Amino acid sequence: MKKKKAVILLAVMLAALLGIGYVDIWGFNAEGDGSASDIRLGLDLAGGVSITYQVAGEEAPSATDMGDTIAKLQKRVWNYSTEANVYQEGGDRINIEIPGVTDANAILQELGKPGALYFIAETGADGSANYSLQSLTGGYVYLLNKSIEELEADGSVVLVGTDVKDARGGTSADSMGNQEFVVDLTMTEEGKEKFAKATEKAYHAGETIGIYYDGQFVSVPSVNAVLRDGTAQITGMASYEEAENLASTIRIGGLKLELEELHSKVVGAQLGVEAIDTSLKAGAIGLALVIVFMVAVYLVAGVASAFALLLYTALVVLLLNGFDLTLTLSGIAGIILSIGMAVDANVIIFARIREELADGRSVKTAIKTGFDKALSAIIDGNVTTLIAAAVLLLLGPGTVKGFAQTLALGIALSMFTALFLTRVILNAFYALGIQSVKWYGVAKKIRTIDFLSKKGVFFGLSFALIAAGAVGMGVYGAKTGDPLNFSLEFKGGTATTVAFQTGKTLEEVNSEIVPLVEGITGSAVQIQTVQDSKEVIFKTNTLRVEQREALNQMFLDEFGVDEREITSETISSTISDEMKTDTILAVMVAIIGMLLYVRLRFRDLRFGLSSVAALLHDVLVVVAFYAVARVSVGNTFIACILTIVGYSINATIVIFDRVRENRGAEGKNAELKETVNRSITQTLGRSIFTSLTTFLTVAMLYLLGVTSIREFALPLIVGILCGTYSSICLAGALWYLLRMKFPEKAK
Repeated sequence: MKKKKAVILLAVMLAALLGIGYVDIWGFNAEGDGSASDIRLGLDLAGGVSITYQVAGEEAPSATDMGDTIAKLQKRVWNYSTEANVYQEGGDRINIEIPGVTDANAILQELGKPGALYFIAETGADGSANYSLQSLTGGYVYLLNKSIEELEADGSVVLVGTDVKDARGGTSADSMGNQEFVVDLTMTEEGKEKFAKATEKAYHAGETIGIYYDGQFVSVPSVNAVLRDGTAQITGMASYEEAENLASTIRIGGLKLELEELHSKVVGAQLGVEAIDTSLKAGAIGLALVIVFMVAVYLVAGVASAFALLLYTALVVLLLNGFDLTLTLSGIAGIILSIGMAVDANVIIFARIREELADGRSVKTAIKTGFDKALSAIIDGNVTTLIAAAVLLLLGPGTVKGFAQTLALGIALSMFTALFLTRVILNAFYALGIQSVKWYGVAKKIRTIDFLSKKGVFFGLSFALIAAGAVGMGVYGAKTGDPLNFSLEFKGGTATTVAFQTGKTLEEVNSEIVPLVEGITGSAVQIQTVQDSKEVIFKTNTLRVEQREALNQMFLDEFGVDEREITSETISSTISDEMKTDTILAVMVAIIGMLLYVRLRFRDLRFGLSSVAALLHDVLVVVAFYAVARVSVGNTFIACILTIVGYSINATIVIFDRVRENRGAEGKNAELKETVNRSITQTLGRSIFTSLTTFLTVAMLYLLGVTSIREFALPLIVGILCGTYSSICLAGALWYLLRMKFPEKAK
């Protein structure tokens, strides 16, 4: 690269950093569109709309019908945000919380009235038309000529919403091979028979079957065949969004219960402005410390990585807006992990460059060879984590999808900045004349450490930690009924709504009222303020009668609240059994996917088994920490475990990549134990430095964050330390034992 080209490249990158940074701070226009303040935030960080529905009718709904309705509503509201919550309130109410929106009326209008979906044949038993087509400006509207009651009576209603098992928007190829947008329907067993009869009649008569929902037709498809297998496809949608909206309407119309809106309100953030401010401050300080560390350790290469890391951070903020992702505490976890992996890639590269310089290569050759040799470890480590993110995105519930989205975005960007931007910047520095070896550093020869000789100690320590967690879970389970300190997201609890005489900010509630509530209830408290009112909602674990009475009395005595302005309702968990099952399934599939990838890349199943064993070890140790330290287990628990899964596998892959390389260079006659020990020693600096840089970021969150953020950061710190330990002390030893127990077959 010539000097002039180097200057131009650096100038372009600097301009890009400044330009993207400007947009991140101030936005594209005067309204601030595209800025960091424009990022959609979750309920925990920004609040949103809370809508309460009540089951219509006098008969009390069954627990099964309520559970089914909540599960289907949850899937419906995930169209607005993957972080939306649906939970039961009392015996016959369902509460929906949707983050990032402030217009409850618009949501109500779009969400509609659940439980009012009908499939109506074009003509009734008397041969008269059931609906007519009225021409309007810009289109047509179908009008019913009879009431729903009349249509049901004369047999025109051929199916109802509960006869539909599922509806999904998608694409399909038509007879000409062109892609079109469709809705695929699947009927229940009962609906299958009804649909077969209805389509047979409509097909031979040349009629349509209109889909009527919430007072209007949403689709009037013609019937082109007799459909007997319980599936159907609606075509003719102009876009995927139109197809998915129709599918969502049909799904929500398949609820067993009819719901009526009871009330709606705009609620404030659960964590408050202070949580956002402290998180941003912690992130900025952590990033600054990482940059100082990289420059101090890696000199010119560290400056290049700092430049690339700043560009990475600016791009993450820009693309969070561009992809309209909802950022929550779980999403912050995904970004933290991706920052750690971005630094990790640079550390791997710079370590390789120093090794090449130690072997007498020129700086120019060392840079090229260092990047080339680091490529496989970086790709393998990032791809395994991307596999996990992709599976979680496809199979996980809403809150997990939010984590997976930010993680996938961060990893893709980190690979781009590490493998492309850092390389360009480093080559530009070299072209500008920074060519002396002293500016890059030379790797020192380190005596190989015999890690495998201590494997018995390491295995024993790990067993003791996991066993301590198991004992702790057993003791607490026998004492309280719960092996872990489950929060109300898992267990449900009590929501107490209090109307104060004067309005309270979230910060005032946190400092003045929450300690009093915690003292009475003995549990962590989630709080939400209600916009344009003096109401505050306090969510706690389920309260006994005497606790409710004591809480009410406290509000009367300390704050002069009118007792009539205090209401309490039992609420269900926001993490349903279905969500738990979906999360476990997604994690298991992700682990299997990572195992298969490692097997294919390393051509040795033992590498994959050792990686997964080390990963599971880290998860078990962190769960043990949750049990013994009684850290609250809520939504962030899932994010924490998933972060550790991604972090741990990446660190292990780097070591195994070096084992593979050394075995190829030394030949199969080399002593296996010595090869493993040498590989761990050679990557020891990378393991420690990467853990340190990630630790710095999370530690800032713990030191500066509010209580709920510290409850999230502390287990993450434990997971980072544990992941480093397992990669260095356990993974290689496990592979060695498997290799000795099941040696390669002679070819």
